Amino acid sequence: MEKETKIFGIRAIIEAINSGETINKVFVQKGLKGELFLELDKLLRKHSINTSYVPIEKLNRLSNKNHQGVVAQISPIEFHDLETLVLDVIESEKNPLFLLLDQISDVRNFGAIIRTAECTGVNGIIIQKKGGAPVNGDTIKTSAGAVFNIPICKVDHIKDAMFYLQASGIKVIAATEKTDNNIYDVSFKEPCAIIMGSEGRGVSSSILKLADDRAKLPMYGDIGSLNVSVACGAFLYEVVRQRL
Repeated sequence: MEKETKIFGIRAIIEAINSGETINKVFVQKGLKGELFLELDKLLRKHSINTSYVPIEKLNRLSNKNHQGVVAQISPIEFHDLETLVLDVIESEKNPLFLLLDQISDVRNFGAIIRTAECTGVNGIIIQKKGGAPVNGDTIKTSAGAVFNIPICKVDHIKDAMFYLQASGIKVIAATEKTDNNIYDVSFKEPCAIIMGSEGRGVSSSILKLADDRAKLPMYGDIGSLNVSVACGAFLYEVVRQRL
């Protein structure tokens, strides 16, 4: 199931972007210059492609080829268009259930979330183009291949996805400890989307303000939080329980 591919060389990456190839991330040598690189840099910015500027030693570890100062990682999956997916789900007369990930950074957490989402009937997962974990070999392995069975959408900003979901009649619920609402007192029976926050800071405050509702898991131990993939599983199975 390992489909992740690396491509290297400025011209090759320019051609890959122009041909519509789905690129996870581009690693660029610090201080790289030249007309051809400026052309690539313009494309990276135009398409909001996740870019990291690194020492040449990092590039040498990524590829033993003549990389010309750039290495790109191609995604093993094709991402879905959010608007098309939401319309398709609504028209199918399913009770929509979406998952928004606010910059989950660990690929193993990401893969575990995908696996649970597929098992609980989530109609689609929405991630941001920058700041989150990529879909790569580790993600595929941890998801047990579920990444190929569930639609994943990449958006410029999670907020834009929230606005579209809300305009489509889908309630957005944030999983956060910053609320008095217990998860078991919140209704998940109607069309809804659940937001899970990053491992370090949870759901960002600007996104919390836009959510229609908030819910938290009861905690009785000394540790104040759960691993995000575990918490996500608890939320998704509460949705399943309420919709039975």
